[in-house]
Amino acid sequence: MWWPANHTTTGAPGSTITFEPFVGGRVYERTAAGEEIDWGEILTWEPPGRLAYLWHIRADRADATEVEITFAPEDERACRVAIEHRGWERLGARGEVRRDANRRGWGGLLPHYVAACAAAATG
Repeated sequence: MWWPANHTTTGAPGSTITFEPFVGGRVYERTAAGEEIDWGEILTWEPPGRLAYLWHIRADRADATEVEITFAPEDERACRVAIEHRGWERLGARGEVRRDANRRGWGGLLPHYVAACAAAATG
């Protein structure tokens, strides 16, 4: 619900991002026109504490990296979110360029997540 359209592969208004809630589930974008673009595959689904997935957006699945996100409660109203994006070394010379591009992507995406969490906490 919080994922911004300008952070999708198509940039199409009305696109949604789906993480199917089970191991083996897909991570994909669906445009308002119904086109689906695979982004990855769920490796670990352990709500509310942990999620891991293969990430191969705009790349061959054989070149997937792995993202692991953990959620650790700090108190009744706060949670620490840790993200580890690994596997870049498998890509050889391309790994550093792709890692840097993804780092910029996380930097543009995470403020939307933080804002949605803050709105939910006050709403």
